[in-house]
Amino acid sequence: MSIDQLKAFLARMQDDPGLRQSVVAAATADDVAQIALALGYEFSGDELLRLSGQKVGRVTVTKQDMPGEYN
Repeated sequence: MSIDQLKAFLARMQDDPGLRQSVVAAATADDVAQIALALGYEFSGDELLRLSGQKVGRVTVTKQDMPGEYN
């Protein structure tokens, strides 16, 4: 069910420039999940990362490697 929530969030994001800007500015996938949760969409950062490289509607999910990021 959370993948459906994620896809619904991405669909909303493609039509909302302010939301898109917030998502692009987010530092981590978990930050994006928190933005989504505040809007009523529930999914995890890990679920978002699993869609990396895939296109959902007009949105392509891309994992950004941050310099100095350690896992």
